[in-house]
Amino acid sequence: MRLARMTQIAVVLLVAGCAGTNRERPGASPERDIISSDEIEAANQPTAYDVIKKLRANFLSYRGRTSLSGTSPAEPVVFLDEQVYGPLASLRTISASHVETIRMYRTWEAQTKFGPGLMGGVIAVYTRSQ
Repeated sequence: MRLARMTQIAVVLLVAGCAGTNRERPGASPERDIISSDEIEAANQPTAYDVIKKLRANFLSYRGRTSLSGTSPAEPVVFLDEQVYGPLASLRTISASHVETIRMYRTWEAQTKFGPGLMGGVIAVYTRSQ
């Protein structure tokens, strides 16, 4: 009787342990990788850099050495409306009032969307339609 009860408990725990959850790893959801126009407006900051620093400072983080040759940037590259714009410092030249959304593309996403050599990822800034 006791063995049967322990077996039942083990089966319940095994099933519960194998059941998936709807939670993804922190920071992986698309919402965490996108700064919306509402957030940008509410942040009340002068530049895209300041908005990111205030709302998603992790976008600006140094990624460490990304290749053995040391030729790939360790920081994200900035793209403005799907075109290469420059290093992180170039975000300081983009007025927040002109920005619709900002999105962080992790390494694997950046290389798929924008091509190779973006080991630090991409911060894509999309401007408002004029």
